[in-house]
Order: sequence, then structure tokens, then C-alpha cells
Amino acid sequence: MSFNINQGLFQLDFTDFHAILGVPLQADSRQIRKRYMRIAKNLHPDSSSTGTPEEKQQASQILSKLVNPAYEKLSQEKEYKEYMVMLRLKGQQATQQNRGETLQSEAAKKLAQAKDVEVEYKKAMEDLATQQYQSLDDFSKITGEISELNMVYLMQVGSSGAKAASQPKAATPPPKPENPPPPPAPKPEKKSPIDGYYGRAKELVEKGNFPKAILELRDALKLEPTNSDCHSLMGLIYLKQRQKTMAKVHINKALEGDPKHAEALESQKKLEALMKKRTDAGKTDQKASQGIKIFGITIGGGKKK
Repeated sequence: MSFNINQGLFQLDFTDFHAILGVPLQADSRQIRKRYMRIAKNLHPDSSSTGTPEEKQQASQILSKLVNPAYEKLSQEKEYKEYMVMLRLKGQQATQQNRGETLQSEAAKKLAQAKDVEVEYKKAMEDLATQQYQSLDDFSKITGEISELNMVYLMQVGSSGAKAASQPKAATPPPKPENPPPPPAPKPEKKSPIDGYYGRAKELVEKGNFPKAILELRDALKLEPTNSDCHSLMGLIYLKQRQKTMAKVHINKALEGDPKHAEALESQKKLEALMKKRTDAGKTDQKASQGIKIFGITIGGGKKK
């Protein structure tokens, strides 16, 4: 059985797990679990209120193929962080493609024109989530409308954040205290999911486990295909394994993103030296095979067949 959902973020080749569970994008782990338990109880064959065998089978498939995977993605910390990165990217893609001009649902159109986006989004989400699993025949349609609502919310929040203007500062600064307090400690930088993959790959390289290091870097490049650090480390790994062609590909990609990348430049020098050494060795072998001519007589070299 297939579920045809072709609205909102689903149109961008993306599975909107928030829409499947009917929870807002800001939902915390407690809200997500509470909503999942309610849906699972409603759809599970042992507790489902549906009557016919066909309805029970439909409910079971929605639970196993959509609801359970959605909960797993949103409840596991690593999976959730990676998913949220992709979600933000899809919001940017929707803005660039002017997806707001092709909205289908009234709720999404109303949100696109709302002055208070947060209030309107919360209200519309509650209304649609209440209807989502009442009739399984309408599940795909309502889930698509929720995803369209999520897409518009991402577009609106992104644009409003960019347009926020700062307030002018007062002309007269306040008097300084005699003993000024120490400056606040800098806030720790938020780590990107890429950092985890890159860090594990470096540790694996140090241990000589190149195959697993390559797998970590490939996963990282799926999230950020132009990351210079990952391409540079990938080039170094291939260089250590004397795979010069692959090393050159990744070193060049690292320098495309950051022409001054120190590690990539160092690997490029090593690669060029290796290529030159191979070329020089080839020339020496060629000369040796030709032999030496003395008084018109060739000494050494291979025999002609």
C-alpha cells in the first residue's frame, strides 16, 4: 500500500516527520512522545477502534511504515539533529523557489498572510492534528496540509528574522560603576553534526582504520557536500593509500571551497611530489630499456622482438 503525500515539504523530496506525527516544529521530546503514544494506541490492531479487516490493515501499515519511523527519527538525538539541519535547508529551498505562490490549503495561505505567525501556526496545527487520524481515508490529505503549514512557517520565520531592525542607542551612555563586573563568559559554540563525523574520522585515520574513516566522511558530505575540511581529510586518506586519482579529486574540491586551506595545500604538495617521482622513474626505465650507443653499437637495453 502506498501513501501519496504531495504537498509542502514532501514536494521537495523530503519526508516531513513532524507532519506525520502532527506535532509543531518546536515540539519537545515530551510532546512528541505523548502524541506518538496517542496515535499508536489508535492505530495498533489490538487497540484500534476500526472495524473491518481492511481498515485494520490500513491502520497497521500507517503505523509501521510512517508513524514508527517518524518517532524513531525525532526521538534519537543524533538522528534528530541531522534531520533538523536538513529541515532548515529545505525551508531555504522553498523560499528560493517561491513555493509560497503555489499553496493549496487554506490554512497555509492564511498563515502566509498572518501578522502573528506564531499564534496562527499554533492554532492551525492544533486544528489539523485533531482531524489527522479521525478518518484514515483523509490521513494523506491532512498530513500534506500540515506539511504545507510547516513549509510556510519555515519561510515566514526565515524572512522575518532577516528583516528585524535594531533600535537606536541612547545618546548619553549610562555612568560606569566604580568596580565594573567581569565580562560574561563566552557562550559555547553550537556543534554542527559535521563536527562529529569529522572528529571520528580523524581518530580513525590516526589508528590506521582508513575504510571506516572514509565511511564517516561520506556521511558528513551527504549533509554538507562542499565541506573543505572533510574533502581535505578524504584526500589525505587516499594519498596515504597511494590512490592518487581519488586524492586529487578531493584535494581539488577542498581548495574550491577554501583556496587557502592549509591541510589541503600541504596534501597537494605531497601529491605533486609523488606524481613527479613517478614520472621521473618512468623516464629512467625508458632510458634503461633503450640502452647506450658506443661507436654505433647499442649496449644494454631490451631486445627487439
